[in-house]
Amino acid sequence: MNVVYEPRGRAREYSELACNLYRGCTHGCRYCYAPACMRTTGEKWHAKAEPRKDILRLLEKDTQRLKGDTRSILFCFLSDPYQPLERTERLTRQALEIVSKHRLNNQVLTKGSPDLIYEDMDLMKDARTQLGITLCFSDDDTRKYWEPGASAVEDRLAILKAAHKAGIFTWVSLEPVIDPVQALDVIRKAHKYVRFWKVGKLNHMKTVEQGVDWGKFLCDVEKLLTKLGAKYYIKNDLRSFAVKSDRK
Repeated sequence: MNVVYEPRGRAREYSELACNLYRGCTHGCRYCYAPACMRTTGEKWHAKAEPRKDILRLLEKDTQRLKGDTRSILFCFLSDPYQPLERTERLTRQALEIVSKHRLNNQVLTKGSPDLIYEDMDLMKDARTQLGITLCFSDDDTRKYWEPGASAVEDRLAILKAAHKAGIFTWVSLEPVIDPVQALDVIRKAHKYVRFWKVGKLNHMKTVEQGVDWGKFLCDVEKLLTKLGAKYYIKNDLRSFAVKSDRK
């Protein structure tokens, strides 16, 4: 069994390789796609998290096999690597030590526990980890509704600032965009500390999606990122609205 796998579909736009360290995620994000992927309910998926069986042993085996591979391994798509359970299990820290030992490119995507991320920054620097923060809202009350168990907006901004100062490559997953005004505000607030932006729209929530003019947002976000001299990637689901706008 390979625990390092090649993502498909929208996930592949983020990373060519990935590894999920935990099963379940207690952040409880309302937009979470993981329950559907794992053929379970949001209630069950968010109720508890647990380490995947033998995950570190299997990761060690896979990283030995991948030695010399230049593709980056992302931790994690289906569960946050810095959710509360990491405080006792420390799987993410040990996983970073493993990929560091084998000198494999790696990245983290999280909206989790700030204290644990700060503790691991020295390791991230040694491991050449690219630290990704999911940041979709500038207003923390909105964040509490959509991401009730995740870290506060100000904590995420502080992490980006500290990591950037420490010389760690920082990137932001501005996905899913739910409120275009807040998404643009996030860019204005964080751009000084972010090396790369990945922007994508909300999916699988038709009622909310239909309330957004995605063509206008695409135009606005590219204009702002270009003005700031930022490097960025627009995901295909949002990029498709450029074609629709041109046809109008």
